[in-house]
Amino acid sequence: MGKRSVIPFGPQHPVLPEPIHLDLVVEDEKVVEAIPSVGFVHRGLESLVTKKDFNTMAYVAERTCGICSFMHGMGYCECVENMMGVEVPIRAKFLRTIWSEMSRVHSHLLWLGLLADGFGHENLFYQCWRIRERILDMLEMTTGGRCIFSVNQVGGVLKDIPDDMLKSIEEAITDIEAELKVVQKTLLYDYTVKSRLCGVGILTKEQAHDLGTVGPFMRASGIKSDMRLRGYDAYPYLDFEPITSDDCDCYARCDVRTREIFQAIDLIRQAIAKMPSETDLAVQVKDKPSGEYFMRVEQPRGEAVYYTKGNGSMFLDRMRIRTPTFANLPGLCETLKGADLADVGLLVITIDPCVSCTER
Repeated sequence: MGKRSVIPFGPQHPVLPEPIHLDLVVEDEKVVEAIPSVGFVHRGLESLVTKKDFNTMAYVAERTCGICSFMHGMGYCECVENMMGVEVPIRAKFLRTIWSEMSRVHSHLLWLGLLADGFGHENLFYQCWRIRERILDMLEMTTGGRCIFSVNQVGGVLKDIPDDMLKSIEEAITDIEAELKVVQKTLLYDYTVKSRLCGVGILTKEQAHDLGTVGPFMRASGIKSDMRLRGYDAYPYLDFEPITSDDCDCYARCDVRTREIFQAIDLIRQAIAKMPSETDLAVQVKDKPSGEYFMRVEQPRGEAVYYTKGNGSMFLDRMRIRTPTFANLPGLCETLKGADLADVGLLVITIDPCVSCTER
């Protein structure tokens, strides 16, 4: 046995622009154990339920994260809606689905760019982020915002997408799809990329299950699970199957997320084609929340859990969010065991961590 040392990784480090900290126990150039530390950006968002009424909390929930913002607001609203027995108009469900899948595309493209930057492929980084800008433009056109959208409310949505705008979105995603196919060739078939990703960071199907991983990180280990199959929003009206891989390594995680971008584009196209003609976007909520509810949605990074508890007043007793990155940290620590020290940064990126969400 060689001499063991403890090397701090983070909270400031290359590529990932968030403060994640790991204490790495290393022996020579191999990682023996990884111990995560969280809490650098704790903001106490959940405690604001005592100061903000349940309608205003939709905007607070959205600010949990700038990348997953739409789905945080949507997940909170749907949790409260189910607790209160509110039936959201069908058009609002389709609109939420379109914005959710746009968010998935822009989140995955952001991640692919960071991954490319992680192994030194600057041109690929810029290509991914250039395409992502077009998705952000569509989000800005339909909601008015590029990161924080504020279109969710308890009872439905605040804005509609007119038919002419839906048509322009459909044309834009067709162009984006063609551009992505060019990028996909480099992401999945370039020798240099494959040499950095294939066989690195193995997490078996059994390990992924036992450690409670979620999202593309889990599906890349062969587990066919996706919260969208639960049938919330417009997903019961759309055709899709969870995308999985049995390779269980970093390459598989890249492959799954890349294919999920194309799947999200197809879901947007399906939702536009099946968009109901009714004009109602929200129902008026007159009651005050009472009881409790537990909601699960599929964010870009994986399953997010929302819990709300009402007491019959305008202020909730409790709101709780469990984010995908929190669930994936044990899996990350497992993949780091036995990894080369030089691959640690790349392995951290492959779970697509969102520290802001995790620490709230």
